[in-house]
Amino acid sequence: MPHDVVSKLLLVDDLPENLFALEALVRGEGRQVFQATSAEQALALLLEHEFALALVDVQMPIMNGFELAEMMRGTERTRHIPIIFVSAAGRELNYAFKGYESGAVDFLQKPLDTHAVRSKVSVFVDLNRHRKALDREMEALAAAHRQQETLVQELRATQTELERAVRMRDDFMSMVSHELRTPLHTLYLEAQVRKLHLDRGNLANFEPDKLAAMVARDQHQIRNMVRLIDDMLDVTRMRRGALSIQPKPADLAALARRVVDGMAQQAEAADATISLQVLPDAESRIDGVWDEFRIEQVLTNLLTNAVRYGGGGAIEVSVRALGDAAEMTVRDRGPGIAPEDHARIFEQFERSADGRQHAGGLGLGLYITREIARRHGGDVTVESALGEGALFSVRLPRTPA
Repeated sequence: MPHDVVSKLLLVDDLPENLFALEALVRGEGRQVFQATSAEQALALLLEHEFALALVDVQMPIMNGFELAEMMRGTERTRHIPIIFVSAAGRELNYAFKGYESGAVDFLQKPLDTHAVRSKVSVFVDLNRHRKALDREMEALAAAHRQQETLVQELRATQTELERAVRMRDDFMSMVSHELRTPLHTLYLEAQVRKLHLDRGNLANFEPDKLAAMVARDQHQIRNMVRLIDDMLDVTRMRRGALSIQPKPADLAALARRVVDGMAQQAEAADATISLQVLPDAESRIDGVWDEFRIEQVLTNLLTNAVRYGGGGAIEVSVRALGDAAEMTVRDRGPGIAPEDHARIFEQFERSADGRQHAGGLGLGLYITREIARRHGGDVTVESALGEGALFSVRLPRTPA
């Protein structure tokens, strides 16, 4: 029995003494009794409270009990409240039939039978308690169902994320293996060829001019491996919040000139050219407080991507001061990047859709670039559409963030 439910009872009679006597019969634990001496007063209470049962006297002035019942049945809020009519009229007047026709569930004759009144009221009170308890259970079940649905959705999202993580791990291991194998394999073949020449006594292949070319090739392959390893270490440091940023006074224009000069040979090998514009003029200084090594890393990553994905042609770099900030931009004339991929390419191990199968790298360059810019208090953005090339912009505060 749901004893915590309070059942409200409405007693309607125009005679106070009748109300007093009736309340004495129906009063009990878990019950709250309300009295009304007229139909109008009863309607006001019905609008304010939710009743388990209404005991209504039939013979009242102005509006009798039957009329009150018809009004209750005509309103959604009170339509389902059980009504027991109480009347002193004789049975021959067929009041009972008219009461049931008005919507009553039972009929009591005066003088009232104490046992009958208590028994009938108890039945409807118990029904009300069980109905409310059932409503609570249904609400609890509905809430549990909603919670379960939310949990299922979260589990599905977690499963999707785990599957994505597994795919990223597998792709990453595959990329690392491929990217490291290429320079290692080249170095291994070079070593084998040199050993073969030495075994055969072909010392002419080790003349100073040829030896210098060998060393240059070795350095190129070693730099490729170091770059890959540095990228992986930087990502690990970023995840741990341990990436070293050491801001010092620097000239961004001079920094850009160094990077562009250093990338010229790589661009030429890809049939590309890199031009630099420093605003407002070529001799301008753009002073600020930055970690030069990290900002060089940012510009190098952007230029490496422009060379790698730009498909040759002109690559334009600009550097300018913007009040309290400075901006670097890199524009290429490549195939461009679809708008839906703009956010994705800055994530770890992601590359442009066109470059996934054809270009090298681990897909970490733009992620590292964005993190370095943000750790300086700036950010990096991209403007691009398919077939229109790409413009990457890096904005940096000129004072430490």
